[in-house]
Amino acid sequence: MQNNAYKEIIDKIKPELDKTIHFFEGELQKLRTSHASPAMIEDIEVDCFGSKFPLKQLGAISSPQSNQLVVQPWDKSYMEPIEKAIGKSGLGMSAVVDKNLIRLNLPSLTEEYRKSLEKVLNEKAEQARRTIRHWRESAWENLQESFKAKKITEDDKFRGKDELQKLIDQQGDKIKELVEKKKNEIT
Repeated sequence: MQNNAYKEIIDKIKPELDKTIHFFEGELQKLRTSHASPAMIEDIEVDCFGSKFPLKQLGAISSPQSNQLVVQPWDKSYMEPIEKAIGKSGLGMSAVVDKNLIRLNLPSLTEEYRKSLEKVLNEKAEQARRTIRHWRESAWENLQESFKAKKITEDDKFRGKDELQKLIDQQGDKIKELVEKKKNEIT
């Protein structure tokens, strides 16, 4: 019987948990706060020459001021499709074409919009928690199967369960921390 077999089961899900947190962080960057961030618009789908491209592939995106984003398309022919895509995005930004640039001014956050953002934030956090719970259940099933197959002892099964729960709690704390940080940015 291998003594570290239960640790291997837990170690297998760690990269998946890290991916979940990383994905959640990326989703949070897309949520609008009182400061403009290129991440807010970089994945907007732009219909260009019969294909769809994320905005970040068609130009440079910068934030020269806290309430403004600037898109500098790599090619002038991208200007109109980019402007249309931003208008359709539902982000409530007005796009102004200024020679070779597109300037986006963020409207000030209304109380209603803040509440809407918090709701979206909580939904995204719950999705991340659900994914983490899925990985916990998967690892727990593997621990139980390993015990039934006599690959680990009963003590190791419960040691594994405790270690697994500790790991899951750490991930939950990370999500909670990220949510609080984002809530502070929204207000």
